[in-house]
Order: sequence, then structure tokens, then C-alpha cells
Amino acid sequence: MAATLEQALAPFRNEPIKDFSDAADLAAMEGALAAVKRDFGEKYPLLIDGRRLETDRWIKSINPANPDEIVGLVASASLEQANQAIDAAARRFERWKNVTAWERANYLIKAAQRVRERRFEFDAWLVYEVGKTWPEADGDTAEAIDFLEFYAREALRYDGAHPVEPISGEENELRYIPLGVGVAIPPWNFAFAIMAGITSAAIVAGNTVVLKPSSDSAVTAAKFVDLLESLGLPHGVLNFVPGSGGTIGDALVTNPKTRFISFTGSKEVGLRINELAAKPQPGQKWIRRVVAEMGGKDSIVVAADADLDAAVEGVAVSAFGFQGQKCSACSRAIVDEKIYDEFLKRLKERVSKITVGDPANPRNFMGPVINDNAAKSISRYIELGQKEGRLLTGGRRAGGDGYFIEPTVIADVPPDATISQEEIFGPVLAVIKAKDFDDALRIANNTEFGLTGSVYSTDPRKLDQARDEFFVGNLYLNRKCTGAMVGAHPFGGFNMSGTDSKAGSRDYLLLFLQAKTVSKKIGADDAAERAEGF
Repeated sequence: MAATLEQALAPFRNEPIKDFSDAADLAAMEGALAAVKRDFGEKYPLLIDGRRLETDRWIKSINPANPDEIVGLVASASLEQANQAIDAAARRFERWKNVTAWERANYLIKAAQRVRERRFEFDAWLVYEVGKTWPEADGDTAEAIDFLEFYAREALRYDGAHPVEPISGEENELRYIPLGVGVAIPPWNFAFAIMAGITSAAIVAGNTVVLKPSSDSAVTAAKFVDLLESLGLPHGVLNFVPGSGGTIGDALVTNPKTRFISFTGSKEVGLRINELAAKPQPGQKWIRRVVAEMGGKDSIVVAADADLDAAVEGVAVSAFGFQGQKCSACSRAIVDEKIYDEFLKRLKERVSKITVGDPANPRNFMGPVINDNAAKSISRYIELGQKEGRLLTGGRRAGGDGYFIEPTVIADVPPDATISQEEIFGPVLAVIKAKDFDDALRIANNTEFGLTGSVYSTDPRKLDQARDEFFVGNLYLNRKCTGAMVGAHPFGGFNMSGTDSKAGSRDYLLLFLQAKTVSKKIGADDAAERAEGF
């Protein structure tokens, strides 16, 4: 029997993503969709210090493919309840910080296994609550499993004393200890993966967490909270308080007991959190830490020597996968003028094959955007884009009662146009003509963001140039700019894309830890004994 969990664990491997070509997977997913639908309309209370609390106000989580369907009703926390959650987390932290890394990691390993057992169920909730197609939903679930497995191993790696340079007459060591109470504010677009990732990373590092999920994906979060509670996670380690940002968001950030905030979402909200967190409150004893991932305006550069078919496929999949609602999505294709017309011809043909409709139907490549406000905002950008460029394809609301929008390509867009600069977060692609490769890289770097980017070229010198000059946190060469894998593609961006947190990396847990150095003076006898091996 292995002496430690670390010895018992196999090396980390990414969870394979299902393509549903297997008949058994297909049948299991159809069964899960039917079973989950029978649970529509259930209520999900708050969880504070192990107590389930119903409230006077409830958040309606709806199916964006059919807005008349209520996926679930989630309790909306009051200001008082938000502060109670922080207090509960602060009390539990005094004990949780002393729980061994082995025990904390074991909760994550068990959670990963439980998610595997309920994989199709979680996939189904993602299909219904946020409009993910089957492969996109399974990718989200697989990434959640990856985060749990990866961060469990990382917690064990950071445990114990770490080597420092030796000093004669001293015994020195460096250890990593947890921070305290954290507020986790995940987005709706990776409703399972990012929510589970930022929550579990903080917990396994020895912190306690108050989780405030997006109102658009609060049912998925509630299911994960229930799963952790069923594993015996001590009361108060994870507290669940959905609610509006205006009612409880600012209070959670500014509470003097809040030690750190982990946020993924829009630039505007991220900057406000950073500003609020920077101002100390009465009774606050620390400088709050903010971990923020705030989106992007991501470009794929297509050089004159690129494999054009591969580039067209990479652009189409990156731009329109999950309706363009990824911070890593390609929203700009920057194409060398020598191949520009041919690229547009092939791209239009490829995009015309994209099917749009209810994601519960596996034949659809695109589902709805997340809600009515998003649909209206995206439509306004499309209207503006037709003034700033030339509509190549799409541009309209698609059929059905849901929030469906056609995959839209707007060509001949100036590099400084609004649709070339602002994050749209929908199925809208701007195509920009570049004079040459140098000009293309210059355009690629002309936004305030710096998250992902991609370059298609068969010239190794151009790829090397992109490595040096394309200023993004995640650069991909001759492949799409979406689909970062935990461990293989540490994820996080520059500039207004956030704090370059590099989720899924060997650095990530350091964001939830602080280093403590301990130095002990040793006498001559102690030193001699150590030298002799006693």
C-alpha cells in the first residue's frame, strides 16, 4: 500500500473528451438529458456553514434554447447572508488550514471520480442551462475533472519544506501556507470547469471559500456544491451564496475578512473588483489579492504561405464554437492580402455548413447565446459592423424561440473599427486585410487585450517571429486559438485580459498560498551530528 496519496496517484493525464460517435455514449447522453429535464424547476437553497437556507428571492435559471423552460430556481442571498457566509468561512479557516494536504487533496480526487460517474448528467445540465452542444458540454465537464486531478497533485507538491540555499550554522526552510477566506466569482461560459477550478484550487491550498456563481449558471454550481458536501467536506469550507452583483458582490469583495478574490468575467467587472479590493476597510489586516481573467479580443493571423484549408477550419471552429462565447474565441482573422479573397471564399463556404439550433439535438454545431441581453448586444454589434465592413454571411437572428444568432462574418473591417477592438462575446468574426506578415502582427497587437492568438504559416521564420512579437498569454501555431488543456496549455492573458493567472499550471496554486521562511540557529554539536548523519 502506498505511503502517501501522492505515491498512490498515477501521473496526471487529461480526461479524454467524448465525440459521441460511440453508440453507448450517445444512448447515455440521451438518457441523461431526459432525466435532467424531469428535475427542471427544482429549488436550490443557499449553503452557509452547512445550513441550507431558502430566501425570499429566487434566481430563475432558464434554458436559453427555450426561455419558457425554467431549469431551476436558485436562492438569492441578501447582504446579511453574504456577510454570514464570510464569517462562517473565517471561522472554519482556523481549523481547515491545519488539515493535511493529503486530506485536502483526497477530497478533490474523490470529487473527480464522482464527476466521472455522473459525467453525462453534468453534460446535460450544461446543455440546458448555458446552451452548450454535446461536445462542448463534455469538454467543460472533462476540464473540471482535469482541474480537480491536477490541483490535488499540485497541493501535494507544494506541501512540506522546500529547499533553500544552505547557510553555515543555520537550519533554514521555506513552507507555503494558505491565505484565508477567498471569494470565488466564476463566469457562466465555462459553468463547470472554471467554477470548479477556481473553487477547488483555493480549497486544496488550505483556504475556505465563498462561492458566488453567475446567475446564468447557478444550477450547475449548486450541483457541484452538493457533490462536495456529499463527500463530507467540512461545513464552512465551501459556502454557496448566489445573488446579484449589486446586492452582494461589492460586499463580498470589500468585507475586511476577505483575503483574496478569484474572478473570471468581463473587463469592466474585473477592474471594479480590483479597485474595490485595493481599498482597505476598517479592521482589515492585509492587502487583498486579486486573481482576474477578464476576456480578450483574439486574433488568428493567416500568412500568405499558410495551409489555407487548415487556417479556414481553425478560424471557423475558434470563432463559432460555443457561439463565440469563449474569452479565447477568434473574433478577428487577419489575412495577408495575397490570399485574402481566396480565404474569404473558402471561409464563407465553410461557415455555411454550420448548423444552428437546440443543442439538445446533437446534429447542431451552434446553440443559443446565453440570454436576451446578450442577443440584443450582439445584434447591435452586427448592425454596427455592417457599417464598418462588408457582411459576408449571417447577420440575423436564427429561427426558433431561443436566443439563436447566425454565425456572422464581416469582411473588409478596418483594424481600428469598433468591432475590431471591443469584445463582442458572440458568433461574430471580423476579417481584416494585412499588407504582409509584419503588418498582420502589428494589427494583432493593436487592442487593449492579450489573451490568445494563433498564426498559420509554413515558414519557420515567421513562426519564430510570432513567438517573439505576438503579445498574448497563449499563442498557438498552426492550430486553433481555443481549447486549452489543463497542464499542457497554462491559461491566462496580458494587458486588460487579466493578471496572467495561468490556470492549470504548476504556478497556479501559488496564487492561493503565501511563503513562510523559518530559520533556526544550530550549535556546533548539532552541526557535527548532522554532518555525521545522526
